[in-house]
Amino acid sequence: MQFKKNSFQFLKELQKNNNRDWFTENKPTFVNIQSEVKEVFLQIKTNLEMHDEVEKMKIYRIYRDVRFSKDKTPYNPRLAVSFSRLGKELRGGYFLQIKPGESFLGGGFWQPEKEDLHRIRKEIEQDASEFREILADKNYIKHFGGEFKGDELKSAPRGFDKEHKDIDLLRKKGFIAIKNFTDEEVLSPNFLSELDDSFKALRPFFNLFSDVLTTNLNGESII
Repeated sequence: MQFKKNSFQFLKELQKNNNRDWFTENKPTFVNIQSEVKEVFLQIKTNLEMHDEVEKMKIYRIYRDVRFSKDKTPYNPRLAVSFSRLGKELRGGYFLQIKPGESFLGGGFWQPEKEDLHRIRKEIEQDASEFREILADKNYIKHFGGEFKGDELKSAPRGFDKEHKDIDLLRKKGFIAIKNFTDEEVLSPNFLSELDDSFKALRPFFNLFSDVLTTNLNGESII
């Protein structure tokens, strides 16, 4: 099972003709593609469940909410899905976007709740060694580079020392791993296997953050 060229071709055409008339005329094609892609997403979920616990799969709609956007094009020319891990015990989530020239996998904590972000920062403040071990892990570097992506503050968060030795981590507003894929990689028959390898490379990252977010600073469980 794999993504097909017709999906990419449809998305390319939609990018050029992002209007309701064109989409209405070509909606039967989209419905077929949507059904095929859903099967691929379900296979990705099945693969994930072989080594992780997934609580929810969400397939994103192609229709855009333009009410508060300067961009009034009605459709988002991508196919996207997310997978949430198991509730309070296993934290973190996976996101996959399939889009010509802009396909990527994202995983981690994009906009963590205020309390979660403060707890992560307090752990880093106390001892960031395990976070540094993740960033230095050869498999993590192979798939995601030696960094956490995500928005950052310009200075130290309130209540934290701006001269702290791990200020680069403390300034993070989110902790994300990103891996980009070429169109050729996405259309390869091996893509789902390679994608799953990337998911597996996230596990030490997720394990650490799950441990932090389910304990206090003394390492005692809070769930």
